[in-house]
Amino acid sequence: MTIGAAMTLPLKITLLTSLLLLAACRSEPIAFHTLTPAHWSNSSRADAAGVRIDSISVPPQVDRAQIVVRQGDSGLAILETQWWAASLADELRSALVDQLANSNPQQAVALRVEVQRFDSVPGQYALLDVRWRLRQVNGDHPALTCRSTLQSPAGPSIDELVLAHQNNLKRFAALINQTVDTSLKGCPAAQ
Repeated sequence: MTIGAAMTLPLKITLLTSLLLLAACRSEPIAFHTLTPAHWSNSSRADAAGVRIDSISVPPQVDRAQIVVRQGDSGLAILETQWWAASLADELRSALVDQLANSNPQQAVALRVEVQRFDSVPGQYALLDVRWRLRQVNGDHPALTCRSTLQSPAGPSIDELVLAHQNNLKRFAALINQTVDTSLKGCPAAQ
C-alpha cells in the first residue's frame, strides 16, 4: 500500500462521516400559520375605526411564536416546526381587526380582550375563553364586561386546528358586533 492510498482512506471515511452527520442534522422546515382568513374583503382596515382595540392579552403558556397544543389533561407540547406568523396577541389583533372591519357602530367604542384560555387539541377542538370589555370612547355609558367561551371542532392536522381557531374568532367578532349594535345594553347570550 502506498502512502497516497493510505492517506485517501481516512479522507474518504472523514468525508463519508461528514455527509452522514449533515444528513442527520437536516430538520423539517418551519410552517407559519395565521388567524386571519385568506378571504378578500372590500373594506379596508381603516373601516374598523368604529371598534378600537385597546389591548389584547394571552396566557403566558401560549404567548410564544410556536403553536402550543394540549396533550391529555395536564400536558402541553410546543410545536417547534409550527409557528404563528406573528406573536399570538398580534395574530388575534389582526384577525379581530379583519373580522370587525365591516362593523359600523353609532359611536366609537374601545375593546379590551383578555384571553383566559386558548386551547388547541388536534383531532378534537379549538377553544377560546375570553373576557372582554367594551366602552364608548366619547360617552358616559358605563363600560360593559362580558365573558365568552367558544369551541369549534378541529381535524387532526395543524391547518384544520388553525381553521377551527379562525372560526372561533369569527364567532367572537359577531358577538362583539351584536353587543355594539345594541348600544352596549348587555352581554350577548352564550353560544
